[in-house]
Amino acid sequence: MKIVKTLLASAAMAATATSAFAVDLTIVSWGGAYSASQNNAYHKPFMEMRKDVTIINDESSNEAVAKLRAMSEAGNITWDIVDVEGPDSQRLCDEGLAMEIDFDEWLAPAPDGSPATKDFGDSLINACFIPQIVFSTTFGYRTDVAAWNGATPTSLCDIFDLEKFPGKRSLEKRPKKNVEWALLCDGVTKDELYDVLSTPAGVERALAKLDTIKKDVIWWSAGAETPQRLADGEAVIGSTYNGRLFSVIVEQKQPVAMLWDWQVFDFDGWIIPAGVSEDKLPLIKEYIRFATDTQRLADQAKFISYGPARASSQPLVGQHAELGIDMAPHMPTNPANQTNYLVNNIEWWADHQDDVEATFQAWLAR
Repeated sequence: MKIVKTLLASAAMAATATSAFAVDLTIVSWGGAYSASQNNAYHKPFMEMRKDVTIINDESSNEAVAKLRAMSEAGNITWDIVDVEGPDSQRLCDEGLAMEIDFDEWLAPAPDGSPATKDFGDSLINACFIPQIVFSTTFGYRTDVAAWNGATPTSLCDIFDLEKFPGKRSLEKRPKKNVEWALLCDGVTKDELYDVLSTPAGVERALAKLDTIKKDVIWWSAGAETPQRLADGEAVIGSTYNGRLFSVIVEQKQPVAMLWDWQVFDFDGWIIPAGVSEDKLPLIKEYIRFATDTQRLADQAKFISYGPARASSQPLVGQHAELGIDMAPHMPTNPANQTNYLVNNIEWWADHQDDVEATFQAWLAR
């Protein structure tokens, strides 16, 4: 009995020691199918490897810039790693709210020994951004809308045709991408787009085009909203990230189809908040190195139709982990899906977003 008591006491002490050294890692992302893909490809394997670590998912990436500004002013950084789009990473880097990264120190080399800077190439868009994926924002539409009389949207500008394609639209409650699409459908060429947007008259021209459908728009803040609205029939057509549409079309088998015309490419990845705890930094670096290695980025593409940012990961993209379908045709980078496309102008948005955002929100309130 004495031996049993001693063993139980030792086990209790070990459990107490383990819990004493247990650490939480707060990772901010976008929620929905995207966070699920990260959980499967990165978080679960990392926590298996580091059983003393618990990853806390926060789905606040859509508000990352504003919240990090507030945290910095308060001197209280509560996030450890934040998933952001390319333009937001540029703003956070420019404002000193994101750490600068030594990429070849932090990130694993490619399997052939190539340094990370070579393997990631052009996706290293600034000194603070650690890329994960190439994605696009595009449109999905219901395939069973009786009021369309058998017609099918084939062009971006069908979004603005309420006569031929009546019904509610679901658009993001931000100017980015909406103003570009509006100008393209108002006759502005791709080459002239950002010159026109650089003038107050150009922004107003875009908003005037959006005015033509404003009464039929339901605005979204989280990427999961449009797929749910399409599945529920609350909206007949709407924008969101291509991986979210893949989920509702292929995984959920809803009567929804993809409209790739003028999809907008962007990079998405991690930033580390400036002022993060020095005690946490070694663990943060360990997670980042793990989650952005060649295999992990290829693994994420098994769960969602986003292209990995590493060149060495791309040949490893194969079939969906559960459905067994080839993922290549569902990638935004598939040549068949790239007849018309834009690449998000990161520098332009970093310089102009606050002003255009204020104008856009004032227009929403009108």
